[in-house]
Amino acid sequence: MESEILNFRMGCAVWAFKDWVGSFYPARSQPTNFLKLYGERMLTVEGNTTFYSVPSAEMVQRWVNHTPATFRFCPKLPRAVTHEGPLMAHLPAALSFLKLMQGLGERLGPIMAQLPPSYSPASFDDLAAFLTAWPRQDAAIALEVRHLDWFRPDQAERLTALLTRLGVGRALLDSRTMYDWESQNTGCGRGSDNGSGDVDPQLQSTRRKPKVTLQPEVTADFAIIRYISHPQLMRNADYLAGWVSQINEWLVAGKQVYFFVHCPMEVESPMVARYFQEQLEAAGVGVPPLPWMALAQPPDQLSLF
Repeated sequence: MESEILNFRMGCAVWAFKDWVGSFYPARSQPTNFLKLYGERMLTVEGNTTFYSVPSAEMVQRWVNHTPATFRFCPKLPRAVTHEGPLMAHLPAALSFLKLMQGLGERLGPIMAQLPPSYSPASFDDLAAFLTAWPRQDAAIALEVRHLDWFRPDQAERLTALLTRLGVGRALLDSRTMYDWESQNTGCGRGSDNGSGDVDPQLQSTRRKPKVTLQPEVTADFAIIRYISHPQLMRNADYLAGWVSQINEWLVAGKQVYFFVHCPMEVESPMVARYFQEQLEAAGVGVPPLPWMALAQPPDQLSLF
């Protein structure tokens, strides 16, 4: 039987994170059970693991066996496809990866193509050819660009027109918390401490995530948001409030939304996701329940407010 179609899915970037044991995962949880536990709490996961290492068919089947039918994986194309020259040169490898991911069956969500900062609009024809050749009837694909020239108005308009024409989604990186808080903390330049003698992990993370302009546009029937959260929960409040209204607008328009919470201190990501779910529900946005909310309250939840 076909699984339920959900209009909104919340998730994190990973599932195999041992420091979640005792908070997001029950105490004494074993790594072999992490995916099952994650699937009992979240509705989707960003497949960072496939960017670095292509799994075996047997591992893909284990992913299926350990998650509910309503769960969705959004795997990244391997870096050997997206980060080693023209995309068209690696189309056979991309199609081979797609065939492997189809082993997920109904659990396969959109596949993400994250382009490196070196991939500029000068490669527009290569990008257009690759996206045109991608069999979108077999799997949706979402694009994330990082070269700053893609965010110039003329190039942004050109890219949006291409993606809209092909029905390719956008993977929107929201890294504002990192850079806004860096600029607001006088005397706390990149890599400086936060007044306690410790290096602020939010400032450290600026070295790993690019400072790109957020362009909240939908070019297909779905969108992916990659939200880079601040490790101090309430410093996310204003940014997430903006996403509440934007996501509501998209859902009312019949779009499907995947929202992935990252954090420089990954241990905090689930709690930021839970807080955002609460804000969506409080605003009356028509999102499905987060399975985690029906489980026993996390030990540190009461200390947050």
